[in-house]
Amino acid sequence: MKERNVTLTPLTADDREQFILDNQYAFQYGAVEEFGLRDDHFEEDGEIISRKTIERSIDGGEAYRIRLDGKIVGGLVVMIHPETQRNHLDLLFVDPAVHSRGIGQAAWRETERLYPETQVWETCTPYFEKRNIHFYVNRCGFHIVEFFCAMHRDPNESEFDGERLADEGPDEMFRFEKRMK
Repeated sequence: MKERNVTLTPLTADDREQFILDNQYAFQYGAVEEFGLRDDHFEEDGEIISRKTIERSIDGGEAYRIRLDGKIVGGLVVMIHPETQRNHLDLLFVDPAVHSRGIGQAAWRETERLYPETQVWETCTPYFEKRNIHFYVNRCGFHIVEFFCAMHRDPNESEFDGERLADEGPDEMFRFEKRMK
């Protein structure tokens, strides 16, 4: 595979709306590929991931655009906790038009390089996102450490400002960790 110039640039205010739309499109694409046009995996308004969820992630974390040779091809958001160095990958998406070209993996390597003090990276993905599960485990070195479902709820599930939002997101999620140190 040809070496690609994949970089991360901080999200700018004038690109926020397109970032949200691009993120929703990428997540929607994965769900439609897996399930067709069924609607029982959607958060709201026909979206796999709601605008509210993405906005909370951007507002609470560090958001970046993934660029391939300068062109925007995706994005990611990380939550950095300097006191514990247990950091969280909140969102990562690549335009489906450029899937399977090593862009996500290169973006993840760049993320690790940007945060060298991280001791543990964590992330979650819905049970049906086989592509994501493969990516995190086989490409990025994460390990599945927990499965959230009706019999084992995520203790932090959709909790923002003390408000629990039970209707957001899929009920079944894998939690991953990657120990760095």
